[in-house]
Amino acid sequence: MKTAVVTDSNSGIFGDEARKMGIHVIPMPVIIDDHTYFENEDITQKEFFEALMGNRNVTSSQPSPASIMDVWELVLDTADQLIYIPMSSGLSGSYQTAAMLAEEYEGRVFVADNHRISVTMRQSVVQACRLAGEGKSADEIKKKLEEDAYKSCVFLTVETLEYFKRTGRVTPAAAALGNLLGIKPVLVTRGEKFDTYQKVRGIEKSRQGVIDALKKEIATSYSEYKPEDLRIYCAGSFLEAADANAWQQWVSREFPGYDIHYDPLSLSISCHTGPNAAGAAVTLSPEIG
Repeated sequence: MKTAVVTDSNSGIFGDEARKMGIHVIPMPVIIDDHTYFENEDITQKEFFEALMGNRNVTSSQPSPASIMDVWELVLDTADQLIYIPMSSGLSGSYQTAAMLAEEYEGRVFVADNHRISVTMRQSVVQACRLAGEGKSADEIKKKLEEDAYKSCVFLTVETLEYFKRTGRVTPAAAALGNLLGIKPVLVTRGEKFDTYQKVRGIEKSRQGVIDALKKEIATSYSEYKPEDLRIYCAGSFLEAADANAWQQWVSREFPGYDIHYDPLSLSISCHTGPNAAGAAVTLSPEIG
């Protein structure tokens, strides 16, 4: 039985990498002034951030049912089943939409409620590919991914609360006060919505706060695992490649012995974080998770 793997672009996987992995990726839409664009297809990161920072009306959206089904049907022309890995149901309605659509495929499409986003979602895709290569069915992969769903943690900090204000994540008054005082939140998700972990003053302290929080998480929640059983990743919405490289090097220095992978945050996530957000995450290795 051939089981195919499908995900969305919040996984940070695109183009040539997706083709090398043998997977299909559904691009997440972003809407700018009532016009819909698709990441990695008809809008660049530069164009997106120019619109976002230029005070244009920028929002995220779910893939349409038609776009999801078009990809599924293409995949099922050459596969017996597929496992679809959308972003966390705690952050979007994408999972619920896909689960409803899957009912029309009579046991050929399985949707994993994996509670992941960005680099942790990438890890789930890697794990699904490994399991599919071992001959596992889509149903078996779904059960394994959902069993491991909460074995990950992401910490994130943002440069300004302005974009959270625009998307209704904080009140205008709270955003104005936070920006006035230089307060930067360190946010955390272990599979559901992002919650405030702590508040610090200054962007350098908040990024160090991300690292310190991740170290504490590993020392407590992951204390039963050996270092080789874990994977550490970092991500960001940096405007400059040099800043992205600097963040990756910073995380690498703090976690010696790990091969730290960096992904840009997807455009649909960056709608909420704004530019120059920085995050880091831990998950189990796909070999044991």
